[in-house]
Amino acid sequence: MERKNSRRNNELRPVQIQTGIQKDPDGSVLISYGETKIICCATIENKTPSWSSDSSKGWITAEYNMLPGSTGSRSPRVRKGRNEEIQRLIGRSLRASIDLTALGPRTITIDCDVLVADAGTRTASITGGFVALCLAIQKLIFTGKLELNPVIHNVVSVSCALCDGEIIVDPDYSEDSKAQVDMNFVIAGNGEFIEIQGTGEKSTFNDSQLLEMISYAKEAGRQLMEIQDQVIKLL
Repeated sequence: MERKNSRRNNELRPVQIQTGIQKDPDGSVLISYGETKIICCATIENKTPSWSSDSSKGWITAEYNMLPGSTGSRSPRVRKGRNEEIQRLIGRSLRASIDLTALGPRTITIDCDVLVADAGTRTASITGGFVALCLAIQKLIFTGKLELNPVIHNVVSVSCALCDGEIIVDPDYSEDSKAQVDMNFVIAGNGEFIEIQGTGEKSTFNDSQLLEMISYAKEAGRQLMEIQDQVIKLL
């Protein structure tokens, strides 16, 4: 199929991660998957959640929101069901990258605010959120508040879709809006999956199509981890 900018079916959109976007959070980045742009900020609190029965272990949580001007028509500030589903996904994904015992009695909140939504906001939030998280942890290490690095491995996320009968990676909105099948992959640094979300929105899909999506996602994940590592230089 013909893709924007002559992008190949297995080719990511241009990905950029810029650090230091906000001065007050312990880690902040602006991540771009093509036209999709999200600010991800990490804030450290020296306490554990009130519901936790183990005060020695840390916690990673997330909040996600689409700003009103992020889409073609105004997006409401509160989209409770969708936002909660996505922020739980971000939190689960990032917790899988951390030894919570080594983190100690701290809570790190990752705030993901979508500036421009051109599909892939949840996947970009996870990839950028991990970098913001690492920058916050790097700060703890540099200031002597943490001796051991609790990061176990990278975490990235990317979407694949069945569109016009072909498998494509990292669809933009024009592709995502007409996709027959949509799959979101969260991938760990060892190449294994943390989570896969998939649905046949307009058609079913078969084994070979699923395997092709997995193959595209794993190669895209490797490329995303290389970009992360260039930015954080921590792991």
